[in-house]
Amino acid sequence: MPSPQLLVLFGSQTGTAQDVSERLGREARRRRLGCRVQALDSYPVVNLINEPLVIFVCATAGQGDPPDNMKNFWKFIFRKNLPSTSLCRMDFAVLGLGDSSYAKYNFVAKKLHRRLLQLGGSALLPLCLGDDQHELGPDAAVDPWLRDLWEKVLELYPVPQDLSVIPPGVPLPSKFTLHFLQEAPTMCSEEQGAASPDSQGPPSELQPFLAPMVTNQRVTGPLHFQDVRLIEFDITGSGISFAAGDVVLIQPSNSAAHVQQFCQVLGLNPDQCFTLQPREPDVPCPLRLPQPCSMQHLVSQYLDITSVPRRSFFELLACLSVHEVEREKLLEFSSARGQEELHEYCSRPRRTILEVLCDFPHTAGAIPPDYLLDLIPPIRPRAFSIASSLLAYPSRLQILVAVVQYQTRLKEPRRGLCSSWLASLDPGRGPVRVPLWVQPGGLAFPETPDTPVIMVGPGTGVAPFRAAIQERVAQGRTGNILFFGCRWRDQDFYWEAEWQDLERKGCLTLVTAFSREQERKVYVQHRLRELGPLVWELLDRQGAFFYLAGNAKSMPADVSEALTSVFQEEGGLSGPDAGAYLARLQRMLRFQTETWA
Repeated sequence: MPSPQLLVLFGSQTGTAQDVSERLGREARRRRLGCRVQALDSYPVVNLINEPLVIFVCATAGQGDPPDNMKNFWKFIFRKNLPSTSLCRMDFAVLGLGDSSYAKYNFVAKKLHRRLLQLGGSALLPLCLGDDQHELGPDAAVDPWLRDLWEKVLELYPVPQDLSVIPPGVPLPSKFTLHFLQEAPTMCSEEQGAASPDSQGPPSELQPFLAPMVTNQRVTGPLHFQDVRLIEFDITGSGISFAAGDVVLIQPSNSAAHVQQFCQVLGLNPDQCFTLQPREPDVPCPLRLPQPCSMQHLVSQYLDITSVPRRSFFELLACLSVHEVEREKLLEFSSARGQEELHEYCSRPRRTILEVLCDFPHTAGAIPPDYLLDLIPPIRPRAFSIASSLLAYPSRLQILVAVVQYQTRLKEPRRGLCSSWLASLDPGRGPVRVPLWVQPGGLAFPETPDTPVIMVGPGTGVAPFRAAIQERVAQGRTGNILFFGCRWRDQDFYWEAEWQDLERKGCLTLVTAFSREQERKVYVQHRLRELGPLVWELLDRQGAFFYLAGNAKSMPADVSEALTSVFQEEGGLSGPDAGAYLARLQRMLRFQTETWA
C-alpha cells in the first residue's frame, strides 16, 4: 500500500462503531490508501499531532457517556491545558452513531467534533449523525456521508495512475491465513487462556477466571412470562475484589447444537487444528484465541454465529459466493438500494448469521476458512451488575439475569446468547465453570457514613442496589431508601423477604410499585411523586445521593420528569430552575444512572 496514511479511530460499545470503522478501512484499501483502524484507547493519543488525516467513529453509550474503549482518550482530549493549535496539521471527520430516542442523542460525536475544531483541526465534512431509530438504521446517514468523504479524500490523495480502484465485487485479501495441522497437538484447548490462582494480577478479558457456578435458581413465579435467574459463583482464590456498583463481565459460548450446525453447513471438521497468521505485519492475532486452535474452539468460543449480521457481512459473502443466483441476491442485500429489503429479511426479524448461511447453502459451503474471522465478529462479553456484597457473601459473586427470549415472524424464538447459555448451565448435574472478570461500573456510592441514598431500581434494575444495601448495612449505614417496581407481588418481587427483614431492623425504607395489581398501572415514578416531600427533604436538606438503574427505554426520562415536578411542587422552583437543579445534582455525581437497552 502507498504511503498516504488514513487513520480511523473508533469508540465502540456494542460493535457497530467498530464495524463501520472496519468498513472504512476496506473502502480505503479499495482506493489504494494505506489505512490503520484502531480503538481510541489503544492508540497513543500524543501522536495525534502528527496525523494528517483522521476519521473518528464514535458511539454514545448510556446517558451520553463515551464507550469504554475511548474513556482514556476522552479524558486526555478535554484537558484544559492543551494548546488551541495542537491539531492544526490535521484534517478530520467525525461520524457519530446514536439513538434519537435518548435525550443525549449522539452527544459524544457532537462534543468531540467541537473539541477537535477548538484544538485547531480542520473538518473535511460536517458531522455525520447515524440514528438507530431510522427505519434503515445508521446506514441511512452513513452511506451518503461516506460518498462525500471519499470524494474529499481522493482530492487530497488521488489513486496512483498505474493503479485503479478495486471494484466492490472483488474480495480483498483475508486478514489472516489458517494453517491446518496434520496431527492434533497436545495443547489445543480452551483452558489455555484462563487465569489460575498463580496468574499475575486480577482476572481480565484476556485471562478470565473460570468461576465455579454454585447455584442457578429461577426467582420469578411459574406464571410469570419471564425467566429470571439468581446465579451465584464461587470466586475463592481468584484475586477478584469488588464494591457496590461494580459489574462482572461474562464470556458466553455458542450452544453445541449451533456449533454442529455451523460446521455442517460450512463443511468444517470441528476436530481440525490450525495456527493463525496475519497477512500484514502490523496486524496482531486475536489474543483470545489459543495457538494452535481447534475449529471447535473457534466456533464455540469465539465466532458470534448467532448475532444478527451487519451489512458488511453480506458485502463479503457476496464477494466469496460462487453460486450465481445466491451471489445476485447477496449483492442486492449489500447495495445501497437493497437496504430496505435487507432490513425486512434480516434486522426486523432478527435473523442470525447461522440462519443466513443456511439460507445460502452453496455460498456457505464454499467459504474459504481464511475468511471466517473477516466474515463473523467475535463474541463480546456481556456485563451484569453485581447483586451481592463481599461483606455479606465472602468469596461469592451473585448476578440477577433476565433470560432474553422473544418471538419474531421467524418460527424459532429469538434467544439472548449469554442469558440463554447461563440459564442452560446446571451445577446440580456436575461442575460448571464460567469465564468472568470484574470492572468498575457506572455507580459510585458516597464515602460519608451519614449521607442517605435513594435508589430507584424497577425489575432487574434492583440488582446493583442489593449489593449497595448489603454493603452499607454491613458498615452500619441506615439511610437507605429503595423504590422497587415490578408487575406482581407474588411473581417478580425479587428478594422480598430480605427487604422486609431489613425494614424490620430499621436499616431500609422500602417503597413498592406493583404495576399490574390494580386497574391503573402504577410505576416507580408515581411513587416518587407521591413521596415528594420525603424525596425533597432528603435531597435538599440532607444531601442525599440519588441512583437509578434498569431499562433504558422510557423509565429514566419518566423518573427525571417525576423528580423535576417534585422540585417544583416541594421546592417551589420554576420549570427551568427545577431542570437546572437536576443538572447540578448530575454534575456533583449526586444523581447517577446505570441503564441498559
